[in-house]
Amino acid sequence: MPIPPETTLTDIDWDLLWQNARKQKSWSSKGAADWDKKADSFASRNAGSLYTSLFLERLPLALDRTVLDMGSGPGTLAIPLAGLVRSVTAVDYSAGMLDVLNRQAKEKNILNIRTIQGAWEDDWQQLDIGMHDMVIASRSLAVDNLSLALQKMNDHARQYVFIADRIAPTPFDPSAFAAIGREFQSGPDYIYTINMLYTMGIHPCVDILQLDRDNTFTDIEEALRSYAWMFKDLTALENDALRSYLNSKIIHSEKKQITIRRDYPPQWALIWWKKDSPLEK
Repeated sequence: MPIPPETTLTDIDWDLLWQNARKQKSWSSKGAADWDKKADSFASRNAGSLYTSLFLERLPLALDRTVLDMGSGPGTLAIPLAGLVRSVTAVDYSAGMLDVLNRQAKEKNILNIRTIQGAWEDDWQQLDIGMHDMVIASRSLAVDNLSLALQKMNDHARQYVFIADRIAPTPFDPSAFAAIGREFQSGPDYIYTINMLYTMGIHPCVDILQLDRDNTFTDIEEALRSYAWMFKDLTALENDALRSYLNSKIIHSEKKQITIRRDYPPQWALIWWKKDSPLEK
């Protein structure tokens, strides 16, 4: 469709484009009950990950700062953050994730994490989330209303906001979709978020967090479980096709581990801004 004459950037409705892209995506967002079931395995898989260190090393941390971790999961960032700041408020809509977080905090004798069960769509005032020096959202922006989520983060931050958003096709593997005969549509990624912030008068900085293409598993069954989350309702034939695909991607094999190489390295956009900067309206 040709662009109408005299069209400029201000004529683009990024919220509408984002909603349209969400309708076309090949994957479905998981609900709280789904994450409850995955809480323990998710926590163990992400503990001490390269992603965590890349994210944390870019934060302007100080022992007198408070942090709101929205969509905290099992404490992937909240647990290590607790020793680097005054306090952390961890919010997640999955009770199972927060149970794992609280258990880990108790085991490590961490006393400065407050957990709240809540969602992006909830009334944050009723949840008593309050203001924080820094608000972070790490890989947790699969929301129904992105512009509202961004506004809430900005409104609850005194100094900084940090968001880790997808760079398509991350975290998915399009080759795996092709291998089982399914079409892949990524859905909206970070470029929508940046442009939506622009329309809000916020001009963020962007860093790229690139992870390894190679993943190590104990065996092909663990690799299969790790990949299966990408798909809804895998059939037996699709499961067999996925197994064959993963076997074809093994680049190294030992008695107790295999290494699988993805065609695309996972990449995340770290989008951040400082409140009351000269560039912010």
